[in-house]
Amino acid sequence: MKKNLLVDIGSTYFKVCDGEDIQQHFRDFNKDIFDDLKYKCADIIEKYKKEEVFICSSANGGLSTLIIGITNSFSLKYATNIAFNSGINIIDTVLYQNIKNSSIPSDLIDVVIITGGIDSVSDIFNEDLFTYLEQVNYSNIVYVGNENDAKFLSQNIKNLVVLPNIITNKLQVNENELKEYLTNLYQADIEGKEDIKHLYNITSNQIYSTPYIVNRTLPLINNMFKVADPFILVDIGGATTDIHYSTTLVNDNMVKNNEYDRLVFKKLGVYKSKESLIYAAKNNEFVYELLAHMNVTENIFQEDSDKALRTLMKLAIFLVLYKVSEAHPLYVHLKLDLLKSIVLTGGITKVLKQEEAEDIVGFFYKKILNTTIKPNIVLDSNYEIWTLGITQ
Repeated sequence: MKKNLLVDIGSTYFKVCDGEDIQQHFRDFNKDIFDDLKYKCADIIEKYKKEEVFICSSANGGLSTLIIGITNSFSLKYATNIAFNSGINIIDTVLYQNIKNSSIPSDLIDVVIITGGIDSVSDIFNEDLFTYLEQVNYSNIVYVGNENDAKFLSQNIKNLVVLPNIITNKLQVNENELKEYLTNLYQADIEGKEDIKHLYNITSNQIYSTPYIVNRTLPLINNMFKVADPFILVDIGGATTDIHYSTTLVNDNMVKNNEYDRLVFKKLGVYKSKESLIYAAKNNEFVYELLAHMNVTENIFQEDSDKALRTLMKLAIFLVLYKVSEAHPLYVHLKLDLLKSIVLTGGITKVLKQEEAEDIVGFFYKKILNTTIKPNIVLDSNYEIWTLGITQ
């Protein structure tokens, strides 16, 4: 029997793990999250002390970041990796040499990350950076580049937070300080949001982002499932789709301690991001073969039915694998031909059957990788994988 109460607040559901029992509740969007949770689970919550309650959440939308770096191979790549693994959503990246012609994000940016160079270099940045930043609407800004430029930037950028360089002199990743800063910023973001900050009335533990917690579960995954390495974990939810993957699946110049990294696809959800998922599907060159394989037509996108929902979830699986394959240029390519297991979690596990998930993965491997050999599919059907890492 577990001695803690574990809670995950999602964009459409919240889940409560009381001992060995997990309850899932569809959120009432007319209520404050805390009030909704108390209304549905008051009898459970009352059994636990504040120090026994652990909460993770993706309900507040997470933090957004804009990253400005000197090179794609090091500074932008390292900062992107740290941001993803901290549960942060990346709005855009700017290569500094192109900053004069870079577009200005229209969204409010929660945190701007500036980085570049090892500590032995200097005088990388100039007035172009300040001119660009004057046009960006942001709440926080942090510098994690070479130490020689820190003073100059601090004198010219209001409220700049300076942390140790994320690139060591041996070109390895130093992620600890930036990762801690970003996870703490997430907590501060929660405390500033009316509909979620009251969760601290029932817990004295820090509330982390759900993707950050899921990433921490990966070294423990065989405590719950039989998963062969290398594997990926695909978390398909209402608003986003995340992939957590073994770092052995990438050819990388990054030297670090983490065995697992994360990618997030902000517009591949089946509820809040439904329209953008359909848009991505319609623009995929294989969509009509895929729909024919599923015995449906494009008209399915207009339907509001269980069949339409299952179709969207299958599309999400196909598209997310496509985006990390060699067929699609992206931040990272995974060596999917070496993959032994795919773990599926998120809302998808309550809708798709094992054979449906295996069928769509089999179609992807045959169509894109030209092989009938596919990885083993593990369905987190009780939607409980997050419970492994939340108290770690």
